[in-house]
Amino acid sequence: MSLIVQKFGGTSVANTERILAAARRAILETRAGNKVVMVVSAMGKQTDHLISLAKELTERPNAREMDMLLSTGEQVTIALMAIALEKLGHEAVSFTGAQIGIKTDKTYNKARIRSISTDRMVKALDAGKIVIAAGFQGVDDDFNITTLGRGGSDTTAVALAAALKAERCDIYTDVDGVYTTDPRVVPDARKLNRISYDEMLELASMGAGVMHSRSIEFAKKFGVLVHVRSSFTENPGTVIGPEPESRLAAACGAALATNETRLTVFGVPDQPGVAMRLFSKLAEAKIPIDMIAQNSSRDGRTDVSFTVQSDDAAKAREVMEATVAEIGAERLGFDDAVAKVSLVGLGMTKQSGVAQRMFHALYERGVNIQMIATSDIKISALISRDDGVKALRAVHEAFKLNEEPATGEEADSNGGASANATSDSFLEGVSPRLLSHITSAEMEEVVVEAVDLDEDQARVTLYNLPDRPGLAADVFDKIAEGRVIVDMIVQSVGREQLANITFTIPRAELEAVKSVSDGICDAYGCCAEFDGRVAKLTVRGSGLRSHTGLASRMFMTLSESNVNVSVISLSERCAGVLVDEAHGKTSQKRLVEEFSANRI
Repeated sequence: MSLIVQKFGGTSVANTERILAAARRAILETRAGNKVVMVVSAMGKQTDHLISLAKELTERPNAREMDMLLSTGEQVTIALMAIALEKLGHEAVSFTGAQIGIKTDKTYNKARIRSISTDRMVKALDAGKIVIAAGFQGVDDDFNITTLGRGGSDTTAVALAAALKAERCDIYTDVDGVYTTDPRVVPDARKLNRISYDEMLELASMGAGVMHSRSIEFAKKFGVLVHVRSSFTENPGTVIGPEPESRLAAACGAALATNETRLTVFGVPDQPGVAMRLFSKLAEAKIPIDMIAQNSSRDGRTDVSFTVQSDDAAKAREVMEATVAEIGAERLGFDDAVAKVSLVGLGMTKQSGVAQRMFHALYERGVNIQMIATSDIKISALISRDDGVKALRAVHEAFKLNEEPATGEEADSNGGASANATSDSFLEGVSPRLLSHITSAEMEEVVVEAVDLDEDQARVTLYNLPDRPGLAADVFDKIAEGRVIVDMIVQSVGREQLANITFTIPRAELEAVKSVSDGICDAYGCCAEFDGRVAKLTVRGSGLRSHTGLASRMFMTLSESNVNVSVISLSERCAGVLVDEAHGKTSQKRLVEEFSANRI
């Protein structure tokens, strides 16, 4: 007998008719011989209604009392769901997060799960009951009710699936799967049959609204198979698991995040420990950082740009205004009218020219790029919010994401399911890859999988380029003419309508790129700097962006070794920095010790 976790979002339980429909789905699973745990959200717009009531009293309600208030929405739904199941002739029992034993930290509104006690659920399941769990909530060590933040019911569902070693976690929602992008913005977006954990992590963290990134962190960490499907049809949805739909396509999807705010600290002293002090202040304030672009310094100073979600912007600005003077920086820049368009795919690791194609697509639509940050499977560009929709459509069209991907003869590591298998057939041949070495006590701690060192890199920085549409496309067109593979790309905000671009290349290609860069400098009136003695350090794992203290821990570890960081790039899965080659091996060793990575 298998155990299935089913999660029903707010639209799926918006009224009593839909609650009954969800209850019937749970009963069908029990008739198939499975035990069932249901996780439910608040009904419809109930959470929004509760927030609006609090805001009628004060614009800044107490965080503890807001968690107390918001948790009531799910408690209404679990009781109604239990009543519905009993009406349909099946025994059921409802539990709040506290009654289950979901223990969290003390961070109100954004609490993280520390552990889950399964005894009470297992006893009820063994008695033949369907268990209904309140999503979005837990309790801290002092028995205060806490909520998990945006997407919290998804996080609850996948966490329970991990703790109970469920066969899979079905996410029932108002869409029938994960699409290549938001179909409300791009009508010809295509539903994916499946998507890998890593791809979904990047898309979820960058604006794809179907699943929240923290739930995917759980899924990857504990090997939980997630099936996203519609509450209103019987059609197969999208499976989120270890393998992508195709490894031949350059990209699997694109995302647009419009709730971005950019902050730039100008004139930061280029010294060991300064980045640590900068980002530790944000970590202390529990503010997640999104994109980071720190370019190479000139005259002993550098500029550091980063983005935060708009909800955190006012707090981040307040923290940074105090920090600018403390670290001896010049001033703070602030822009709350930006958006981020991103391209994601495991296939781009084996294909050249992907960034170039993306930059061209934006240029052809007249979209100017303000910042660039890349990882091995993601390219993100910060743009004006007004350009967001046309930028997303341009990128989606350029990579033909509306078309079925090439499949080839590839087979995955879970029984040979081909890349064009439907989600249902893929589910039949796959077993959960539960990681036995991770205990429930470590549930939402960050897991660093590796700290990689690349000593075959050279750095190229182009300073004072004119900040205008087509800049990145033109620069990387010229680089591509020499068939040079570009790795890390960082474009930071410049001064007086100027921009700086740093990228890394194989060290053996440096001399060839120098001659190309001379032509770029002649054309644009800019200047170039080269460094053939750099090392690239990459910390890889899950939740590196959403765990607010990770970046500051990384910089703290390097500063304690008196290692200066020259370039920074951050994504959901990896944090990359450039350091002097002489410090590469020592820095890698210290980071491995800090994060207890599985390998050096």
